[in-house]
Amino acid sequence: MLLQVKHLTKTFGAATVLDDITFAIDREERIGVVGANGAGKTTLLRLLTGEETPDSGSIRFAPDTALGYLSQSAPDDTTQTIERMVRAATGDLRLIEARMRELEAAMASATAEPELAPLLEEYGQLTTRFQERGGYDLDHRIEEVLSGMRLDYLPRDQEISKLSGGEKARVGIAALLLRSPDLLLLDEPTNHLDVATLEWLEGYLARYSGAVLMVSHDRQFLNRTVNRIFEVDDTTHQLRRYEGDYDAYAAAKAAQRAKWEEEYERQQEEIKELQKRMKVSGRQVAHNRQPTDNDKTAYNFFGERVAQTVSRNVRDAEVRLARIEANPIEKPPPPMRFAPQFQGERLQSRTILGATGVTKRFGGRLILDAVDFLVGPGARILLTGPNGAGKTTLLRLLLGLEEPDEGEIRRAPGLRVGYLPQDPVTGDPDRTILDAYREGLVGYEGTLVAGLLGNGLFRLEDLPKRVGQLSLGQRRKLEITRLVALRPNALVLDEPTNYLSLDVLEVFEKAALEFPGPVIAVSHDRWFARRFGGEVWRLADGTLTRE
Repeated sequence: MLLQVKHLTKTFGAATVLDDITFAIDREERIGVVGANGAGKTTLLRLLTGEETPDSGSIRFAPDTALGYLSQSAPDDTTQTIERMVRAATGDLRLIEARMRELEAAMASATAEPELAPLLEEYGQLTTRFQERGGYDLDHRIEEVLSGMRLDYLPRDQEISKLSGGEKARVGIAALLLRSPDLLLLDEPTNHLDVATLEWLEGYLARYSGAVLMVSHDRQFLNRTVNRIFEVDDTTHQLRRYEGDYDAYAAAKAAQRAKWEEEYERQQEEIKELQKRMKVSGRQVAHNRQPTDNDKTAYNFFGERVAQTVSRNVRDAEVRLARIEANPIEKPPPPMRFAPQFQGERLQSRTILGATGVTKRFGGRLILDAVDFLVGPGARILLTGPNGAGKTTLLRLLLGLEEPDEGEIRRAPGLRVGYLPQDPVTGDPDRTILDAYREGLVGYEGTLVAGLLGNGLFRLEDLPKRVGQLSLGQRRKLEITRLVALRPNALVLDEPTNYLSLDVLEVFEKAALEFPGPVIAVSHDRWFARRFGGEVWRLADGTLTRE
C-alpha cells in the first residue's frame, strides 16, 4: 500500500472543507477525483503534498515513496530552461544510477562475505527501484515524453517563462512524468492540452507503473484512465468511493439519487399515515351507537376492548414516528438549477464577424497568414488546432484585444460579445464576489444581487467572500455569471470547460448549445466537441481551413 489516509479533517476559518476523510491507495491504482467547484479537491491534493496541514487525521506513505504533484497553475520560472527542467526531473534517477555504479565498484573489490552482503542487499533494492521507475530506458523515455507532449520542436535552451500558456502546461506535465514518481497527483492535467497530446497522455498513464490520483473535469479522459472515482461531497465534506470509470460513476450516482428520492417519499408517506393513525378516535369504532338499557353490559365490555386497541395503536404509531424523527431520511437537495438566460438583442446583419487578409506575427513567427472568413448570425464554429497554433490570438483579434499586422477585422453594428477567456481573470484578489461581479455592469444596479444569485452558482452567504479565497473553478463560475449578466448576442468561448466541475459544466454546455446567436468555441474537450456540432475550423501553420 502506497498511501493510507485516516480521519482527515481540514477547515479554513469557520468553514469545513474536508471532514473525516479516510481512504487508501495501492500501487498501479488509477483514481479520478470529482466534486463541485470549491468542494476541496485541490485542498486534498495539497494536504497529501504537505502544502497544507490537516486539522486532524493522519497521512502515511510507504517508506521511500516518491511523490509527484502537478498543480493547476503552469510553471513560470523566469530562468529555468527546458534542458534544466529535464535534468532536474531526472536528477533522482541519475543519483540512484550513480550510487549503483559506486556499489558495483565496491562489490568488485570486496574480499569477504560480511563485507559483500550489505552491498548486495542495497544494490538489489536500488536496481529494483531503478527498473520500476524506468531508469534503464531513461534517455529513450526523455525523447518519448518530450515528443508525446509536443515539446520536441522547442530548443532545449528555451526559457520556460517565454512559452505560451499551453506550452508551460505541457512542460509541467513532462517534468512530472520524467521524474516517474511512485504516486502521481494531477490537478486538472487536461487543461490546455490539444487532442493529440491528450490521447498520448491517456496511453502513457494506462501503462504507467505507479499509482495516479487526479482531479479532472474531462469525462472522456476519466473514462480512459481511471478505475475508481473519489467524489468529494460539498454538502457533507466527506469522500465517497465508486468503482469503475466516469460513466460507471455517473450511472451509480443516478441510481443512488433515484433510490434516495424513492425512500424519502416512502418515508414521508409513512409519516403522514402514522400521524393520521394517531388521530384515531372512538368514532372509528363500529359500535358507535348509543346503547339501550339492556345492552349496557355488552357495550361496556366491547367499548373497553376497542378503547384498549385504539390506545395500543396510537402508542405504536407514536413509537414508530419517534424512531423516524430521531433518524429521518434527509430530503434530497434540488439538482443544479443554473439556468442562464441570454437576453441580448438579436443581430440583423448577415455578417456578424469577418476577416480579410488578417496576418499576425509574434517575433519572427508567423501565427496567422492572410486569413479570410465570415461568421453568420446563427453560426456554430468549433476552432481546433495544435497547442501554440494561434487559436487564442485569433479570438483576441476578433474581440479587438489584439490588432492584426495586416488585414481587416469587421464587426456588425450592435455586436455585444460574451467572452470567456482560457483562464479565469483574477483582478484584485481583495474584492468581494459582489464587487467583482458588478464591475462594468452599468445600468444593472437595481438587479445586481438578484442576477448574481439567480443563476444558482452562488449563495447569499458567498457574497462577502474575497476573490482571492476562491478556487479557479469558483472564479470560472463568477466569470460565467458576469457573462450572462452582460446579455451578449454572440459568444466567444476559449476552452470553456476548463476548471468547471461536472455539474456546472453540463448545464453550461446545454446553455451554449441553445444560445440563439453565433458561438465560436475553442475546445479540446472531446465530449464537448461531440455535443457542440456545427462547423469545424482548423488552425495550423498560420492557415485556417474548414473541415
